[in-house]
Amino acid sequence: MAMAGTALAIDTILPAFPEIRSTLDLAPDSTAVTGLVTAFLVGQGLGLLPAGLLADRFGRRPILWGGVGIYIVAAIGAALAPNLELMLLARAVWGFGAAGPRVAATAMVRDAFEGAEMAKQMSTIMAVFLIIPTIAPALGAGLVAIGPWQLVFWACAVFAAGVLVMTTRLPATMALRTDTGDAPAPMTAGALGPNIRTVFRAPGTAGYLIAMVGLFASFITYLASSEIIIDEVFGLEEWFPVVFAAIAVAMASTMLWNRRVVTTIGLDQMMRVTSRLLVLLTVSFVVLSLATDGAPPFPLFFLAIVSVIGCQQMLIPNLNAAVMRPLGHVAGTAAAVFGMVPMIAGSLLGGVIDRTFDGTVTPIAIGMCICSFVALLGLEWASRSVSLEG
Repeated sequence: MAMAGTALAIDTILPAFPEIRSTLDLAPDSTAVTGLVTAFLVGQGLGLLPAGLLADRFGRRPILWGGVGIYIVAAIGAALAPNLELMLLARAVWGFGAAGPRVAATAMVRDAFEGAEMAKQMSTIMAVFLIIPTIAPALGAGLVAIGPWQLVFWACAVFAAGVLVMTTRLPATMALRTDTGDAPAPMTAGALGPNIRTVFRAPGTAGYLIAMVGLFASFITYLASSEIIIDEVFGLEEWFPVVFAAIAVAMASTMLWNRRVVTTIGLDQMMRVTSRLLVLLTVSFVVLSLATDGAPPFPLFFLAIVSVIGCQQMLIPNLNAAVMRPLGHVAGTAAAVFGMVPMIAGSLLGGVIDRTFDGTVTPIAIGMCICSFVALLGLEWASRSVSLEG
């Protein structure tokens, strides 16, 4: 639930985009409001590194709680913002606060699990996390239907307050690694540089980061563009919450399937298979779009997007587990780096793809295809680096 705050902050506002455009006197098809997604994610990306360094110094729980506190204050600030500029600033701070729970939760899992078992646990967490997108758009639409769109931001603040109370039950997981050779050591100011160098010197780091950037950019493209595609291309604005929820259910299902399979066939083999499958699926999506002039029948579009996003969601937790394997002693810093770089670079790249929307799904399909090749190349580089080191 701590990690789900990110999904809630993004997915609940998507149905409110038309009302936000109207309030801010923007054109009905304006993509300027997608900046509310990008600003949040860039802010979260910027917050990940300090959150990770502090988590290695002071422990996971204080950083989780501090981040949730910032999240609450910034959500209220966004609700009260009088214009788009201040709203974007509040969203960036909101994302900065959301970095704390994200880093703390990832580091806690690394404290307690390793390798394929960690991938299994991350898949479980991500599957639960994906429950939020199944209800968030409907929640956002319902709140907009009964009151002003600002209610969406207030609801996020209330949710975070509940999480703040619930997470007081989480254990201090750094203590779980005190009997291992990679137990985290309390970080000092002088350890900052060495910790970061340790992360970047680990075998495969550069390749894994490139792969994550590609995956994140593709997923952000889907998140930010889904509302306008469903409305402008298919004319199904009222069905958007249902469509979004159905895709989220499919994503959660692939996470649970990955949880079962990854411990059977192995983490590295699973990544190899899914990265190649993702390229095949995105190429098929491009072919479908070009063959239908960018407006395929909705059932075919739905099948294509579910397949692509589902494959991405199988690959992401496995990549997270793979990059953390040699970095248990700097888990907080590693979680921050592998969250910050893909989030910032992926958000900016995804934002560029979003703005190419031309009333069809073709730009999105091509963008996702390019991102899948980037992910494949990055993973191949990482695999070779790890093999050479071994």
